[in-house]
Amino acid sequence: MSLTHERFPRSARYDPEWVKSSASGGANALWLTEWLAEAMDLRSGMRILDLGCGSAASSIFLRKEFGVQVWAIDLSADVTANALRIEEAGLADGIFPLRCDARALPFASNYFDAIVAIDNFFYYGTDDLYLGYLAPFLKPGGQLGMAGAGLMQEIDGAVPEHLREWWEKEMWCLHSAAWWRRHWEKTGAVEVSVADAMPDGWCRWLDWHHAICPDNAAEISAVEADQGAYMGYVRAVATCRAPQSPSPSALA
Repeated sequence: MSLTHERFPRSARYDPEWVKSSASGGANALWLTEWLAEAMDLRSGMRILDLGCGSAASSIFLRKEFGVQVWAIDLSADVTANALRIEEAGLADGIFPLRCDARALPFASNYFDAIVAIDNFFYYGTDDLYLGYLAPFLKPGGQLGMAGAGLMQEIDGAVPEHLREWWEKEMWCLHSAAWWRRHWEKTGAVEVSVADAMPDGWCRWLDWHHAICPDNAAEISAVEADQGAYMGYVRAVATCRAPQSPSPSALA
């Protein structure tokens, strides 16, 4: 199964074997990063925080494609391996890998021009308090963007029968684009400009799994049966309304 697709021309320029070796989650990080970047205004020299960067493929993509400086953070990834991967890409002057928790960020307020999260924001960002904690790290007018697995419509009640064999309780953190819009806007901290779903995202989900983990029969069968009714990829982009001071104690 090919890891190149005409929908993602920037990603298609990357060595498929490198993309496979950089896999750290259930989605093609380059496809999601390219899709998210299309809805953001990323310019050379910007400071970007890449939350939950995994194997730093998204960070490498952002640096290479847009000339931004990237702080690549992850709590569980091997930061030494990430540093080596970044150095091998010739980008050590502009990507800074760190091991830290998205809930305990060691940065100054108003420091970043943009914050992105690729296929991981649902693990912590559903917390009603989290956006109030995160937004102050952005400069006034700074951008927040996330893209990853999500729902095409909220599941009210029982999990649909065709998803039950695969569904785990942790998957209740997944939500629709409309849910994310409401979740962000109600805080008043940001103004949402984009909240949508990837057209045929479920097909791209299958492309990735057929290429990376073809033996994952339960997930592949569930997504095939679903045909995009519930499962796919969502993104949201917002602009920080006003500067604030970070309040780590808010999440204590």
